[in-house]
Order: sequence, then C-alpha cells, then structure tokens
Amino acid sequence: MSATAELKSSGLEGMIAGKTAICAVNQTSLIYRGYEIADLAENATFEEVAFLLLVGHKPSESELKAFSKELASQRAIPGAVIDYLRTAGPWLKSGSAVPMDVLRTAVSMLGNMDPNSQAVSPEADLEKAKTLTAQIPTIIGHMQNVIDGREIVKPDESLSHAANLLYMITGEKPSDEHARVIDVSLILYAEHDYNASTFSSRVIAATLSDIHGAVTGAIAALKGPLHGGANEAAMEMLREIRSDIGKDNDPKKIQDWMHQAFADKRKLMGFGHRVYKNGDHRAGILHKLGRQLAEKATDDSLAWFELGEEVQKIMETEKNIYPNVDFPCGLTYFTMGIPVPQYTPIFVAARITGWAAHIIEQHANNRLIRPIAEYVGPELKKWNDG
Repeated sequence: MSATAELKSSGLEGMIAGKTAICAVNQTSLIYRGYEIADLAENATFEEVAFLLLVGHKPSESELKAFSKELASQRAIPGAVIDYLRTAGPWLKSGSAVPMDVLRTAVSMLGNMDPNSQAVSPEADLEKAKTLTAQIPTIIGHMQNVIDGREIVKPDESLSHAANLLYMITGEKPSDEHARVIDVSLILYAEHDYNASTFSSRVIAATLSDIHGAVTGAIAALKGPLHGGANEAAMEMLREIRSDIGKDNDPKKIQDWMHQAFADKRKLMGFGHRVYKNGDHRAGILHKLGRQLAEKATDDSLAWFELGEEVQKIMETEKNIYPNVDFPCGLTYFTMGIPVPQYTPIFVAARITGWAAHIIEQHANNRLIRPIAEYVGPELKKWNDG
C-alpha cells in the first residue's frame, strides 16, 4: 500500500463502506431520501422526517396523523426503567455516570422487556424503532427530573414530539417558538449516513443482533466528544473562555485566548468535519434560529452568541475551519435553558430515527461487515527461542 493510500484509509477516511438509500452527505448538500436538509428544516416537522426515514417515503396526511398518534401513545416507559433512573440519580450527581451512560443502560433494559426483542424482520424492526423513538425522550425527561430532585413529569400526548421533550425536561409547557427550534434541531440531527455511531449500529446489526443491542452500541459511540459529545464540549469551551476573559467579549482578549489555544495545539470542539470541508449545511440553519431566540431573551444569551461568533470568525479567517452543527447547537440549547449534559442525549432522541432506518436496511439485505487490518507488529518469532 502506498503512503498516500495508507493515509487516506486511516480511520476509513474517504473509503466507501457500503450502499444506502437513506441519506447522501456531500460538499453541496445533505439529503434524506431525496429531500434536501434546508427544505426539510423549513417545511417539515420531526414527525414527518421520522416517518420519511423509517418508512421510506413522505407521509400522506392520514399516515402522518396515525404515525404521530402512535408515537404519542407509546411514550410511557416501564416502571423498572423509572426505578433504574431514580437509582442512577446519585451516580449522575457524583459524576461517576453521565446522562449518556444512563440512557445507554435504559435502552438496553427496554430490550430485555420487549417480548419481540429478538426478532430482526423489517416489520419487527419498524415497530421497535417507533417505540424507541417515542420512549427515548421520556428517559431523558425522567432522568433530568431525577437530577433536579423534582417529581417525574409524565408525557403529554397532546404535545408534539419536540414540545413534549422540552416539557418533560423542564416541567413547563414550551412556547411555540421554542418547540419549533427543538423540532428543527431534531430534524438536523436525525440522519447523517455512515457516521461513527450509525456505522457502529450497522456493524452490530450485520451480525443479526437485535435493534436494541445495535442502538445501545450506537449510543456508546455517539457519547464521545469527537462525535455527538461535541455539542457539550463546544459549550464547555465557551464557558471556559468567558471564565478566563470576563463577560465583555473584548475581541482582543478572545483572539489572545484563541491564539494560546492554537499554540497549545488544543482541539477546539464544534469545528471541522470529516466530510464538509467548506462548512456544515446544518450549522447556519440552527445558528440563525438560536440567535433569534437569544435576541429576544432577557438574560445575556445574546452575549454568548456574540462570543461564539467571534470564536467562529477567528477559526474561519485564521484556520479556514468552519463550525459544524454542534457549535450552534450548544449555544441554542444553552439559550433555551437546557442543561448541558443533556445535549448529547437529545442528539440521540433525533438520531434514533436514522440509526433505526440503517438497522432496518442492514437487516433487509444483510452481509456481515468484516474488514481486514494491515498488520504492523513484530516479525514471526519462535516461542522457545528466548
């Protein structure tokens, strides 16, 4: 293998690992089953996009009504999972566990309790995918209730998927604007072809393991700060900058902080993308919505956005590196008062639809995924040669 080929294949970069009819990611567009992401963000709801991904076509009015009603009716989770979330409260408060860890275990538990858990037919996968899509926001909401020491907030079937998610986390019915912003963020996060967590789910599914197992593995992959955890890490970075330089957003102080980070070769989260070299199509959509919320807020939310914009400008002009969707996501969720540790679990509440679509696709036309590795270890030796 040439040095160029070896470099290109590191981390499977640039290599085609399979075929999919679900999503196309390229420099000029992000497409879900034929529909471009800006079009979906502007004109669709998350329920419509979830149906598109899971079932394979845009829903009719009657299909959407039935699908939305089905999701809403399946939001409750078993008492044993609620008991587990209460048990996990001290672990979450002490830091020995983070919400993504608890969510991962809760999803695994749901698999143990599903009487159809072992089936891998398209029909069984679709039914379980819809249930998981409905129940994951409930897990997130109950978990935050436990962390906050509040009573468990029960799902409200009258609310949309996004509005119910916010309601369960905060205990307050969200405004239409807040519900719509969360809805758009879920659409933007729903699917992204063979990213690390989706590829993990397909590798697991390719062994003919069940959907709960594949999703559990995907959650573990998404947790990392180089993948889904980047939205949390980006917000923590902005908190650190403000702590170091104060609240005045002095451009010179921000630039000095960034230059020191460059000198220290620090990885700045929320920037760059393995595929998008000229900017993430999703980032501008969410930044615009989040900034509009910040401009209307009564606290210093706008100052946080202005700090982020200054950091973004420095990254673009000095490093030619653009923000990915995680950067404005952190700022937007922060403006809405969502606890930072729940940012990545909310990512799961969106990406479950993409993962499930890929698991269904993998099971329907399966071949075991088994790449080979280039061995670079010691030459052959004899055990008894000393």
